[in-house]
This record gives sequence, structure tokens and C-alpha cells, in this order.
Amino acid sequence: MKPLSIDGAWVYQPRQFDDDRGTFLEWFQGQRFREATGRRLDLAQANCSVSHRGVLRGVHFADVPPSQAKYVTCVRGAVRDVVVDVRTGSPTFGEWEAVELNDCERNVVFLSEGLGHAFQALTDEATVVYLCSAGYNPGREHGINPLDPDLGIEWLDGVDPVLSPKDAAAPSLAAAQAAGVLPSYQECRAFWHSLASATGAASESTEPIEETP
Repeated sequence: MKPLSIDGAWVYQPRQFDDDRGTFLEWFQGQRFREATGRRLDLAQANCSVSHRGVLRGVHFADVPPSQAKYVTCVRGAVRDVVVDVRTGSPTFGEWEAVELNDCERNVVFLSEGLGHAFQALTDEATVVYLCSAGYNPGREHGINPLDPDLGIEWLDGVDPVLSPKDAAAPSLAAAQAAGVLPSYQECRAFWHSLASATGAASESTEPIEETP
């Protein structure tokens, strides 16, 4: 796993094993994840979305704690996956980074709690699956308009983005900050530290990694 430019986000390129039967890969491996991030990913929910080309979902984030960390991959087609730093006080506040997730490279993005997440389908029937550290709680969920010109996220060129009514009505980053709904960098870091401390106590009995093609 390699860190992205935004603190708390990583990209992972799993090793693929190809033979005459097809392909095998480990798209999540707990010990490698802990070694890279310093924490566990406790699975509370697993989501799957299927989108037509041009569909744009996000930018979504949740109150910290517990918020919702996400481990995201695309198992069919391709999407432009975007991490947005919505944490006030962060050195990269308001910045974003995009990674293409597709069914060829089969790479993965991990976003820690407090980060904003969005993606746009680059193909029809783009199928995204992601593991979540906490269940969906509508009372703690928030959004930023993905077309906010101040964010300036680069979406699919020449295609009108298709948004849900909720995402289309989401506030700008500046409006969300003025409303006091954005998480702070300090509280996110404190929460991550508590997770890392818990991982340290629980990781003494980890087993060696074995790849099984």
C-alpha cells in the first residue's frame, strides 16, 4: 500500500495470479493493511453499487467519531475515484486526489475516517464494492457538491454528470464549513491514534502472510 498525497489515504495494487483458469488475487489482506496503516479495518458493512457511464456519486463523509473508513475497488468496468480533504485545519484542506479503479489493474483505495469520497463511472455497468468500518447512519452523514467550482474536481470530459437529487443539492465546501459540519483534522488524527493503539494491543498474535493462488 502506498500513501496518497492526502494524509489518511492509500492506494493498493494487489498482485494478480493468472493461469488457464483465469485470475486470482487478494484484494484485502489484514496483516499487510495493518503494516501499512498502523491500524485494523474492522468490517461493519460491505456495499456494492452499479452505475451507468457518467453517474457521479459523492462527495460523502460522516461525523467523527466514528465516521466511516472505506476500502474501495471496482470489480467491473472503471471509475474515477476521488479522495477529498474536507478536514478543517488540515494542511491539504480543500485538495483532492483521483485514482482510476478498474477491472484490469484491480487496484484499491483506502480512505480513513473524516475524508470525503466520490467517484464517477467511466464505463457502463461500473461496479464498485467497498468495505466500511461503520454502518450507514443517515443522521451523521453529510455531503459536498462534487461540482463545487472551488474544489475544481476534474470529472469525465464531454459527459454531463448524473447526480442524485441529494448530491446535486449538497452545499459547497465553503458553505459546509460555515455551517460547522466538517470534521477537524485534529479530531480525525486523535481518532486514528485511538484505533492505532487498539491495533497495537491486538496485533501481537498475527500470523505470517501466505499468498494462495
